[in-house]
Amino acid sequence: MNKQKLLLAVSIILMATSCKSTKEKEVKAVYTVTTPEVTDISVPKDYVGNIQSEKNIELRAQKEGILQDIFIDEGQMVSAGQPLFRIATVGDREEIAKSKAEADQARIDLQNTSTLASNHIVSKNARKMAVAKLSSAMADYRLACLHKRLSLVRAPFAGIIGRIPNKKGSMIQEGDLLSSLSDNNSVFVYFNVSEPEYLDFLQHTAERSQLPLTLILANGTEFGAKGHFQNVEGEFDNSTGNIAFRAKFPNVNHLLRNGETGTVRMNIPMRHAMIIPQQATYEVQDKKYVFVVDARGYVHARPIKVAYDKQNIFIVSQGLSPNDRFLIDGVDKVKDGDHISSRFKSPAAALQSVQLKAN
Repeated sequence: MNKQKLLLAVSIILMATSCKSTKEKEVKAVYTVTTPEVTDISVPKDYVGNIQSEKNIELRAQKEGILQDIFIDEGQMVSAGQPLFRIATVGDREEIAKSKAEADQARIDLQNTSTLASNHIVSKNARKMAVAKLSSAMADYRLACLHKRLSLVRAPFAGIIGRIPNKKGSMIQEGDLLSSLSDNNSVFVYFNVSEPEYLDFLQHTAERSQLPLTLILANGTEFGAKGHFQNVEGEFDNSTGNIAFRAKFPNVNHLLRNGETGTVRMNIPMRHAMIIPQQATYEVQDKKYVFVVDARGYVHARPIKVAYDKQNIFIVSQGLSPNDRFLIDGVDKVKDGDHISSRFKSPAAALQSVQLKAN
């Protein structure tokens, strides 16, 4: 019986010692704190872009007739002045011959009237009427020649031919679409920017307008040439609250075509940015918080505003000062008002640890 009592006492002592040891371990837990890293950094910002040729026009018929000849093919590169289409109209040659004959007759009438007027046989007004008739006849002749020239459609500039909707022999009305022509030596890329970003851009125009722009193509590859900002559209779109920016890219190897899409990437420089590891934050109802540790070791939850996020880090715009110490581990183990033991790690070392874990 005494032996059983002795064993019971020993068990109680061991349990008490174990609980005490566990409490001591809990008390001795040490958490890592750091301060924000303040540095200059570039933040990539992506915008959906629409690619358009520097010159892109529709080729339309300027007269009615039959599409007699198609000298080119879809997607073909053409030079300025090259014949593209011929539209045949019945009576073109006859109209030219008729108007030329009328002009010749008016010229003879003018010569005869001038002779009579110089001999005072007819009045000076008769000669003026003859001059007017010649001018009218010559205008009709030039117009007939112009109609004839309009039957041959030439390229106004060098470029690439688009789709040809009508086939040879089709009946063409004045104004019908024959094809399109695109000059793709350089391309414009339009992308929409929100009002806050627009205002921020205007406040740093001298710097940001010189930034090289990167174009990410639809297959995820980076285009081989850099572009530059050119101008801003005249007004905002009320339905979206955005305004269009225009950038220009040299079209290396003529890879880009009118109507393509891509992503414009602008690396925005930020001066004296405050950077913290993402693992130091937690989220409640779409708001991000950190645990700030005061000089006495007490933990305080504090909301922050994130300006940009990059891989494993946040750039903070509000909520922290450069001297604030915040928790970077054990965020899920403490709560507001707890007293903790902590050790300090430099901001550079803390961020390096985050990058190493990410890799």
